[in-house]
Amino acid sequence: MIHQLEEATAYLRHKGFGEAEVGIVLGTGLSKFIDNMEVMETIPYHKIPNFPVATMEFHSGHLVLGVCEGKKVIAMKGRFHYYEGYSMGEITFPIRVMKMLGIKNLLLSNAAGGINKNFKKGDLVVIDDHINLQTANPLTGPNLAVLGPRFPDMSAPYSKFMLKELAACALVQKLLLKKGVYASVNGPNLETRAEYRYLGIIGADMVGMSTVPEVIVANHMQLPCLAVSVITDECDPDNLKPVNIEEIVAVANKSDGTLSKLFAALIKKI
Repeated sequence: MIHQLEEATAYLRHKGFGEAEVGIVLGTGLSKFIDNMEVMETIPYHKIPNFPVATMEFHSGHLVLGVCEGKKVIAMKGRFHYYEGYSMGEITFPIRVMKMLGIKNLLLSNAAGGINKNFKKGDLVVIDDHINLQTANPLTGPNLAVLGPRFPDMSAPYSKFMLKELAACALVQKLLLKKGVYASVNGPNLETRAEYRYLGIIGADMVGMSTVPEVIVANHMQLPCLAVSVITDECDPDNLKPVNIEEIVAVANKSDGTLSKLFAALIKKI
């Protein structure tokens, strides 16, 4: 893996991606952050050595370099998921590459189903903890000490500093930013009524199919991270209706601009 990481990193450094300060992962239906950047370079994933190639129609698959609020930013326009058939190592490969390119902070976004009945479609919810229910882990196998420790601590997987600063940014922008626990599942099917009840019982406020592997790797590499979910559907098991994926993407699109402005304000402060 080290050789593959070094090869991808060398290629991107040659393209000007070195010494970026912030990395961003843009989730399903969330790409307007690029409008907040002065774009310097855009490279399709398939041109980057050893990078996976996005297969999801809602994930375009480009690595974008630009400047936002005076800081050099690398944005992943499209991410990878376990349900696509990728290994956890492949899913998190770009996070390791961005860290090796020099990023100091990682921001992530996703679309999630709202289990907490106080969460409504379009709500922005910052993740302050998570429950990992995926059946594989990106740290399985021999540990690469050059990347991080064998047993990384996860008592506070999301940066307390960035959580505080994001709340302050939301207050300035007069946004209602909620807070919750994110459960990560394999997918790609959505949950049954009984599964939604179970997730609520064990403490999940929302559920999705991404983010946690990336957060685990970020913590392994001692890379501070923060994640925000857009609630795209309400998962009340007693009033559950069939979900249309196009509707989920449409809801994410409606909140995209608001979340993008919030991330831009945070970048200015970190």
